[in-house]
This record gives sequence, C-alpha cells and structure tokens, in this order.
Amino acid sequence: MRNLLSAADLDRDEATAILDTAARMHGIQTREVKKLPPLRGRTIVNLFFEDSTRTRSSFEIAGKWLSADVINVSAKGSSVSKGESLRDTALTVAAMGVDALVVRHHASGAVQRLASWVDCVVVNAGDGTHEHPTQALLDAYTLRSRLGSLDERHVLIVGDITHSRVARSNVLLLTTLGARVTLVAPPTLLPSGVGTWPCNVGWDLDEALSGKAFGDVDAVMMLRVQRERMNGGYFPNEREYAIGYGLSPARLDLLPEHAPVLHPGPMNRGLEISSLAADGPHSVVLDQVQAGVSVRMAVLFRLLAGAGEEVSV
Repeated sequence: MRNLLSAADLDRDEATAILDTAARMHGIQTREVKKLPPLRGRTIVNLFFEDSTRTRSSFEIAGKWLSADVINVSAKGSSVSKGESLRDTALTVAAMGVDALVVRHHASGAVQRLASWVDCVVVNAGDGTHEHPTQALLDAYTLRSRLGSLDERHVLIVGDITHSRVARSNVLLLTTLGARVTLVAPPTLLPSGVGTWPCNVGWDLDEALSGKAFGDVDAVMMLRVQRERMNGGYFPNEREYAIGYGLSPARLDLLPEHAPVLHPGPMNRGLEISSLAADGPHSVVLDQVQAGVSVRMAVLFRLLAGAGEEVSV
C-alpha cells in the first residue's frame, strides 16, 4: 500500500492487518511515557483546508507518539489564503523533503488528485463528500472491540448520507470485513446512485431498528446533519427531522443490549441523537475518539515504516 486514499484501497487482509496493529498500539495510551521510536527522523505534514478537531488532533498525536516530526498547515494560515493553488501548495510542501502528507480538503477527489503530483506518502483525512478512510477504520476497530468478528454483523448507518464521506467509506470497509450494512435516511438525503452501493437502503428508522425490515441490528451509527453543506430544503425543519430520524430514548429501547451506538462527531444533540443515546451505556463515541489515535498510528506505521515491519510496544 503506497497511499491511503480510499477505503476501497484496502482488501480484507490489509484492513485486518491495520486493525491488528492498532490493537497493539492501543496500549501506549495508558503508559506514562507515550513514545515509540519507529518513525524517528520522519516528517509528516498535516495539510488541512477544512476545520477539524478530532481528525487533525489524532493524526498529530499519532505521528508524535511514533516519534515523527509533525507540522500542521492550515489554509487560513498559509499562502492558500493569498490565492495559491492546491497543486502549488502541495508541490511546495513536498519539495521540503517531507515523508508524508495528511490532507483534508473541501472538494471531493482533491486528495486523489494531489497524490498524483507528489512522490511522498499521502493519507486522505477527508475530501468533500467523497471519503474518509481512517474514520471507517477507527469505526471498524471500535465495532470489532465491542462485537468481535464483524462477519455477518448488521450495522445501520442513519442520517445525512448525501453529504457524508463517513458513510461511503464505512459501507466499503465494513462490507470488505464481512458485515452487512443498511443505510436509513429520508429520500432527500440519499445520494444519486446509492442503489449500486453494496448495502441495503431504507427510509423507516423504527422498522429498521426493530429488525422488522432488514433483520436484527448489531450496531447503529448516527451521522451528523451537515447543515453547512445544505443549500436547500432537505427536510421541513429540525423538529421534523428529529421526530423521523433522531435516535431518541424511545428508539434506543429498540436496540438489543449488545448493540453499540456510534457517531463520528461533532454531534448535534437533540437533532440526530439524544443526550441519553450519546452518553448512555450503548454509546461508544469516546471509544471511537481513543481508537482514532491507535488506528492512525497503525496507518502511519504501515505506510512509513513498512507493512513487513513488526511493531514493538
């Protein structure tokens, strides 16, 4: 694996290897000294053209815990704000001899295009409404930690599918790992061509949660309503959306006891998810945040130290 640009880049063996490496990395979070030496002397640049808290921070922590030198570059503080193109920015940074670029961009496909211009490793940290492969990996890690094998496990992904790069990457990766995926959303928030995706599609959340429509549910992932990407009436109002597609306390009771609730964050409490669902015993939201560091350590390790290398924790 040269770069990680899409969840489709990973076959089952490679995805499993990353998750296994992440499991070994996970123990470092409880140590007093959180440092491993494998990326000493390497330089990683986080090149973020969109705002981010979880993804940017976890990539920075992951690189530093692997002893790499990590530099953060944001569009607001760079020459991009003066009109410099994406290509010129990428080539300028890469020319400084960096080993990896971790890139988030507001345009779908921008990270794939950037990877064709540079010789260093490129990791997609989210591009527009296209993909977010490391988020899918940390979600799979969280699910595997709670459920064990994902073979034949049934995962519901609920909400704003149209604008969600998380949904696209999760459908690809979870099915690669043997899970069954069902998307549930109002028809206005289902993207064109969703019928060709390797998953089920439904519109009635209560039927899906109860298991009547697609079978028993093993996990549910609630997606953020991305109001900043909406320029039209995708639903009547927030109250109507919460009634139809929010994970309320009553809907939480429909879940089996073993089923975790995931959310990629940030959460719109009271809209797509209630506080009881976000903070209750089903919630693994903070587990996802922890997993983000371990998974991104594993990705950087395998891309920069080599897939054949063994990690010693």
